[in-house]
Amino acid sequence: MSFFGRSEGSAESAGAQLARQATASLAGLLAGLGKSRSDLAKAMGVSPGRVSQIMSGDANLTVRTLASLAEALDADVEIRFSPRGAQAAAGVSAHSGEPVPLRGRDVAARRVG
Repeated sequence: MSFFGRSEGSAESAGAQLARQATASLAGLLAGLGKSRSDLAKAMGVSPGRVSQIMSGDANLTVRTLASLAEALDADVEIRFSPRGAQAAAGVSAHSGEPVPLRGRDVAARRVG
C-alpha cells in the first residue's frame, strides 16, 4: 500500500479510468471539429497507429502527449485536483481559483528542469 493509503492496483485502476475519460473527451472534440484520426496523426507528426494507441484508452498518457494533442488541435487541456468524499463534504479546496488551461506550448515553456 502506498504512503497515501491506496493500493497500487487502485492507482492503476484510477489511471486507466482517467485515460478513458481523456480519450472520450478527445474523441468528442475530434468529432466536433469534423476531424479524423488521420487528420490528428498528420497534425501531430505521428503515425496513425500511434493515434490509435492513444485513442484506445489503454495508453499511459503523459502530460507531454496531452500537450501535443492540444497543440495539434488548437485546444486547451485542463488538469485539476478536486477533493472527494469526506474532504469535499468538509469544504476542503485544492485551490482558490479556476483551473488554468494550458496549451501545448505553455507546458514546454513552464517545464522545470
